[in-house]
Amino acid sequence: MSDPFASSEAASFDAPSFDTPSFDAAAFDSLETELAFADVDPGEGQRWSTWPAITPSERGPEPWPAWVVTSAGALDTERGILKTGKEADVFLLERGVPGDPSQHTLLAAKRYRSAEHRSFHRSSVYTEGRSIRNTRDARALAKKSDHGREVAAAQWSFAEFEALCRMWELGAPVPYPVQVNGTEVLMEFLGDADGTAAPRLAQARGDRTELQGYYAQVVDLMRIFAAAGFAHGDLSAYNLLVHEGRVHVIDLPQIVDIIANPQGLDLLHRDCVNICDWFTRRRVECDAEELFAELLAALY
Repeated sequence: MSDPFASSEAASFDAPSFDTPSFDAAAFDSLETELAFADVDPGEGQRWSTWPAITPSERGPEPWPAWVVTSAGALDTERGILKTGKEADVFLLERGVPGDPSQHTLLAAKRYRSAEHRSFHRSSVYTEGRSIRNTRDARALAKKSDHGREVAAAQWSFAEFEALCRMWELGAPVPYPVQVNGTEVLMEFLGDADGTAAPRLAQARGDRTELQGYYAQVVDLMRIFAAAGFAHGDLSAYNLLVHEGRVHVIDLPQIVDIIANPQGLDLLHRDCVNICDWFTRRRVECDAEELFAELLAALY
């Protein structure tokens, strides 16, 4: 098995020039520091960063934000659980290079359970119109073999990662998707530096003016989705987070292609009803049918 931390540039090594021999002490010190990290053994609740072991297609959109830690000398440290769900749990993960405060970040690690350990199985209504490129995986899913169960467990993590990447590139307020690795999606942690997660919109206790502002932000993000041909498919005040005054949308594995999915328009309409019902109960004027019509105009 190849070493995931080995440099891919080794195969294309260029012979050094002897025209201007010199000794770069700073570079040597840096190399010595990196090698010292390799002598650090992960402790309890730690692992080496999985970033070097994944393929470029499993990493987030470039350019990567400055806070993304890409060093092979970084450690991933478990910091507790943020949220439990019927099909996945979200954990707080600290990724950092020992001894280097400048290379340190908090991440949300969403880990999907295997089919036999879920208490909820997503309706096939969300997957209509999707295709599986790998024919072997498709056959395994149909036969429900051991390999098929493994594929099913990772199917939703990759679906969510791809949706986050696409929506991020379109400017939608979603957590930045750092990477996907099997059944685990690592994404931007929305919260405070001490690990306190941003509250859900459902927890908002603002006045009417503040809630009107939140509604306008939700409509804006729904319009971005619709203009790209998608609906969230399960949108509610419980998968919208409020961080630093901005509303962010999460939980995207069931994102629906409105045109390809026969139920796409119904799911878009349901999103409109869910959102407007919640805001109406808090005295924010809105109309689900008007919102639906506005999103249809953005779609077509």
